[in-house]
Amino acid sequence: MTHYIYPQNLKATANMWLWSLRDFAIMGVAALLSIVILVELHLMLPATATLCYGFLTIRMDDTTILDFIRYAGRYFITTQQYYEWR
Repeated sequence: MTHYIYPQNLKATANMWLWSLRDFAIMGVAALLSIVILVELHLMLPATATLCYGFLTIRMDDTTILDFIRYAGRYFITTQQYYEWR
């Protein structure tokens, strides 16, 4: 078997600094759109949303704050809870 000099023998996800590459690309496009909207329309809301998204998607130990919020929402809101008393 061939071993590669890469984390987990080419099975790890690609990361760029503290974000996954997907999140980094989304933040890059959102930052460009936010700058255009800020210059043309003088609105700070898109830039604020981009910064919040960037903070929520910081990846530490293979999980993000956004993942935790999704899991909690799925557990408490969308998934039916089943309790059995014995």
